[in-house]
Amino acid sequence: MSSNYRLLVKNAKQVVLICNNGEKYVTKHEMQNLCVIENGSVVIGSDGLIKAVGPAEIIRAQYSEASFDKVIDAAGMCVLPGLVDAHTHPVWAGDRVHEFAMKLAGATYMDVHRAGGGIHFTVEHTRAARSSELLASLCSRLVRMQRAGTTLVECKSGYGLELQTELKMLEVIEEARRSVPINISSTYCGAHAVPKGKTVAEATEDILRVQLPRLKEKMSAGTLRVDNIDVFCEQGVFDLGSTRSILQAGKDMGLNINFHGDELHPMNSAQLGAELGALAISHLEEVTDEGIAAMATAKTAAVLLPTTAYILRLPQPRARDMLDAGVIVALGSDFNPNAYCCSMPLVMHLACVNMRMSMPEALAAATINAAYALGRSHTHGSLEVRKHGDLLILNAARWEHLIYQLGGHQELIRYVVIKGNVVYDNEKTMNL
Repeated sequence: MSSNYRLLVKNAKQVVLICNNGEKYVTKHEMQNLCVIENGSVVIGSDGLIKAVGPAEIIRAQYSEASFDKVIDAAGMCVLPGLVDAHTHPVWAGDRVHEFAMKLAGATYMDVHRAGGGIHFTVEHTRAARSSELLASLCSRLVRMQRAGTTLVECKSGYGLELQTELKMLEVIEEARRSVPINISSTYCGAHAVPKGKTVAEATEDILRVQLPRLKEKMSAGTLRVDNIDVFCEQGVFDLGSTRSILQAGKDMGLNINFHGDELHPMNSAQLGAELGALAISHLEEVTDEGIAAMATAKTAAVLLPTTAYILRLPQPRARDMLDAGVIVALGSDFNPNAYCCSMPLVMHLACVNMRMSMPEALAAATINAAYALGRSHTHGSLEVRKHGDLLILNAARWEHLIYQLGGHQELIRYVVIKGNVVYDNEKTMNL
């Protein structure tokens, strides 16, 4: 084969494929038995897609005549798929560091919310912020995520709660797609809270009559690409009826249903999501057994967020019960002003310690299953031929170090690669 390729990563101690039969997701025992090649290599073409992955000597023989723009000798290192963060709120102004003290002193999420803090505080600041300011902070957050190994991230709007600011946020996400290499799945989350001075019915009406039609216009014109629709279905926020009508309207526009459910109270959100054919539901700290069974049957992914339960001292999501029931379990950082975490390795660590997941389960949940939750598992989430050449190279001889080490990823992640391009090269730590 004499032709030109973008990247060869050769002689890696381990190459973690996750799966290798085109699986859209993995559940139960498949999550425990990840596909790993000892002493392997990966070839990425000039189109940024994976052309070959396999034992080093086979790749060496097959590609002996090929030329590569870049060759990385990964001897003694591990190669993994880029991580996928299935739930973030990264566009906002005005941080909430002052609320952390209130929460540590015992204030609940809803106490802070009622005191005019929480989402309302962020909405005020985000409405007032210029697009350029929001874009600059978003891009710096995305770069931090990239350095911690995330190569595909879901980004929500939801700190506008009215048309202009929601569009401003979605346009900023669109602009970030062009400025940062990381892959983005964009989510309209206009139903993140009920705006001050409005009832649930009025807020729902505004979304259905004003916001969604305008969004549809922009999507049809090709000026805005939005992938998912989200609603915060919760007691004192959006009830089941309004959640249903908003999600259904989004689905009718071609958006994937991917929403917040059963976080603070058991609302039967999981059953609603399963019935509507939701691709994913996030949080689920208070999900019922019936909800778990419904999600398993409907193939609706559960996006679990161990950071939220940790920071708010909530009961942990019932990961084990979901895994045992055959639910497709995914992970997200829930990056937002209430849970400021950019690191999926940290999320996987918390998932293992606090939610009792095994390391292979956590890695599958942060790769192929998180990609499935975003409707992207045909292109992302595993190292398989024809998928995007998005990968991490770890300065460690076993992949488990990425989860076992609590923090310190800047020492561990040697390279981050997106579509065959090195977007982060951690040279400095190698020369200490």
